Amino acid sequence: EGKYNFPFYNSTKSRRSIFERESSEEDTVGVLAGCLLLCLHHHRMAPPMEEPGHLKRAGLDAFAGAVAGGVSRTVTAPLDVIKIRFQVQIEPTSTLLLSDAVPSGMSKYTGILQATKDILREEGFLGLWRGNVPALMMVMPYTAIQFVVLHKLKSFVAGSTRGDNFIQLNPTLSYVSGALAGSAATIGSYPFDLLRTILASQGEPKVYPNLRSAFTGIVQSKGIKGLYAGLTPTLIEIIPYAGLQFGSYDTFKRWILAWNQHRAYIKNEVSDESLSNWQLFVCGLAAGTSAKICCHPLDVVKKRFQVEGLRRHPRYGATVDKPYRSMWDVMKGIYKIEGWAGYYKGIFPSVVKAAPAAAVTFVVYETISEWLQPVIT
Repeated sequence: EGKYNFPFYNSTKSRRSIFERESSEEDTVGVLAGCLLLCLHHHRMAPPMEEPGHLKRAGLDAFAGAVAGGVSRTVTAPLDVIKIRFQVQIEPTSTLLLSDAVPSGMSKYTGILQATKDILREEGFLGLWRGNVPALMMVMPYTAIQFVVLHKLKSFVAGSTRGDNFIQLNPTLSYVSGALAGSAATIGSYPFDLLRTILASQGEPKVYPNLRSAFTGIVQSKGIKGLYAGLTPTLIEIIPYAGLQFGSYDTFKRWILAWNQHRAYIKNEVSDESLSNWQLFVCGLAAGTSAKICCHPLDVVKKRFQVEGLRRHPRYGATVDKPYRSMWDVMKGIYKIEGWAGYYKGIFPSVVKAAPAAAVTFVVYETISEWLQPVIT
């Protein structure tokens, strides 16, 4: 404390448990900012004034990240809608988990195919893309910020802005950089994530007919703070999720690059230092799958915070009425009513969506970056 005098660290309030909902959003942001400052101090690399090349690189990362996120999100939107419906449904989401105490008619959705049929019948084809506009407004700046911050952090550590040099970074730094980048992107785009969840989960008849009504309704009933409901569990989820996703992606790239070099050595050929689009897709697929499986329970907790008090039609099951005091309160409530299976509601559509989404995001980003690289060099 004597060496690093950060107000957000030294204050009594910031020493509260991060699992306490009250004031924890500000504390969490402060801790993340402190981590970033400590990293910069440790490497003796205060951010220099931006040179034209740096600004162009940031613009390239932002553009490539935004396009990658938009394409990936639109392609996988139906699976995201189904995943959210599962996560906010208190009743069992699988016929295997139904018991005599919970008749099959009590659960609105009991499988991906059944949920897809119900949504198409009741809401039409566009129902599978419900909430996609705020989702795009969330995911495009999210991925833009994420890749800009990620590239900047890696540049600080590697001492170079060339992506080719990042492959040699210590694996731990890849995980830490991914976690910090994901946190920064989450804070910058969170209100759109909350609006996307509400619009995608409400069903028919709609509680909010459009994005504007959802925004004004939440602000009027809960204030501006309502737009950040669930931010703390989101950050607690995104730190391991983004760290695993980007860290494992870099790890898989290193493994495949080493495998390519080994094959070239056996065949007495010159090894290609770059990976093919198919190999990048496989790396992204594996990274997205591993990250989602590990962090899915935290995503369920986040969704319960976001839809708290949303008055859906009774056919969609019980409403999340209880005002949650903390993450621990949500986790206890889920376990008490739904058991361990409650933490993994929507895991199958979530993984089926997250794996190709991550793969498409990485491939599109790498491809656009490669196309635009000559512009900034």
